[in-house]
Amino acid sequence: MTIEYIRYVLVEHEPAALIAAYEQARVHLDMAPECLAYDLTQCDDEPNSLILRIEWTSGAAHMQGFRRGPHFPPFLAAIRAFIPEIAEMRHYRPRIVSGS
Repeated sequence: MTIEYIRYVLVEHEPAALIAAYEQARVHLDMAPECLAYDLTQCDDEPNSLILRIEWTSGAAHMQGFRRGPHFPPFLAAIRAFIPEIAEMRHYRPRIVSGS
């Protein structure tokens, strides 16, 4: 499993617009067999900062499966306006250190 984190720092858009876009885009994540889970969170201290966390079956499944598959074009169309406001987009290994 690979976890993708996409950190948005909104300058041009309001947080409600990004949330609405992901309400549309989530349908395509739900249909993608490469996607295991996802959540969008908003910072309490800086409301214009949001993080999308997506669990993929693997990095390759995300990049070669989802990105080249039928669900990516409509997903991208829903969130395209927010791409310039991405501050970071990276893949991480899960649970190097964890606790309860």
